[in-house]
Amino acid sequence: MFKDQKILIMGLGLHGGGASSAKFFCSQGAKVTVTDLRDKVYLKESLKKLEGLKINYVLGRHRKKDFLASDLVIKNPAVPNDSPYLKLARKVETDISIFFKYAQGYIIGVTGTKGKTTTCHLIYQLLKRKNLFLGGNLGFSPLNFLFQLNSRSITILELSSFALENLNQSPNLAIITNIYPDHLDRYENFREYIKTKKRIFKFQKNDDLLILDYDTFYLRKNNGYFFSEKNTKVDCYFKENKIFYQGKKVCQTSLSNALPAVLTAKLLGVSSLKIEQTIANFKGVPHRQESVAEKNKVKYINDTASTMPKSTIRAIKKFSPNLVLIAGGEDKGLDYREMIREIKKVKHLILLKGSASDKINKSIKKFSSMEAAVKEASRRAEAGDYVVLSPGAASFNLFKNEFDRGDKFKKAVQGL
Repeated sequence: MFKDQKILIMGLGLHGGGASSAKFFCSQGAKVTVTDLRDKVYLKESLKKLEGLKINYVLGRHRKKDFLASDLVIKNPAVPNDSPYLKLARKVETDISIFFKYAQGYIIGVTGTKGKTTTCHLIYQLLKRKNLFLGGNLGFSPLNFLFQLNSRSITILELSSFALENLNQSPNLAIITNIYPDHLDRYENFREYIKTKKRIFKFQKNDDLLILDYDTFYLRKNNGYFFSEKNTKVDCYFKENKIFYQGKKVCQTSLSNALPAVLTAKLLGVSSLKIEQTIANFKGVPHRQESVAEKNKVKYINDTASTMPKSTIRAIKKFSPNLVLIAGGEDKGLDYREMIREIKKVKHLILLKGSASDKINKSIKKFSSMEAAVKEASRRAEAGDYVVLSPGAASFNLFKNEFDRGDKFKKAVQGL
């Protein structure tokens, strides 16, 4: 489809999307250039995935001439739309927008401030069948399997707000897990962030399905199927460790965050028996309140995917009062007042260096390495305590991304 076209990949990144895009366009016979402001040392892992491919690299900078000469620019979702370089391009897409243009079959799209990844993985387990695919903001671009799709395929996509900015099509079944203030360093205000999240259903057709969180007040006026942890007058709700659909019990579980996946499964005809069996066997997703180890009767939990205060507050409520909390990092323009109040319940607080940490507590020592933070947490913890990494902030000042932060936490715990 793209034979001999000049394709410029803007932002190789470390999550896999840039590398997958480069591989895809090389396979299509395109003339591929990759440009990234970071150097080859930082991008080493992604570059290794592209060894042997005929690609022109421009690293550590962007050049105007590359944008002017390209037929198509594929931008990494993290690149802001107001980048002056994008104004030079003839045409701009993302790997997700390209996928939507050419994909066959049924598409389920999941967005939300938190819970996207768990919802995607749980839906995948609930629907388990042939021709079922999983991709998107999970470190796995859907371009990897684009040509494996047929009319009977089902694709489950995790869609970040960044990916939705450039999307002018909607999935057949759209899900918003929740909306809390986030990425306010990128968006002008919270209203703009909400508006971007709602793009997931903006282009839906009459026979498409929409699943929304009733507990997110800003979504209640939309027409769709609703789930709730608090209200029992909706399509799917959680009560006394049970999930109900249309007033009937579906399964027994403590996982209230399974609600959007269960509602999806019921709308697509999955039996309650299969749902209950699947949820009972669901082990969760790495980096989300992930049990790492128990040492000297102290349990270590990796919750690095908590990149905003609301998620860390959930961890505090779950593990307090026996909680040694490792938190902090870089601020995304978020309000930390509620998290600061909840931190009073914590037994000990360990902060990683960063602008968010300065907001949380200016006076205590900040740690510049995960190893040092874990050692300090271990020193303070007693039998029966939980040492939990739940930062409530971004990671990019000390780590490559939140997953690198979580991996370093696990490594430091194993090294105790």
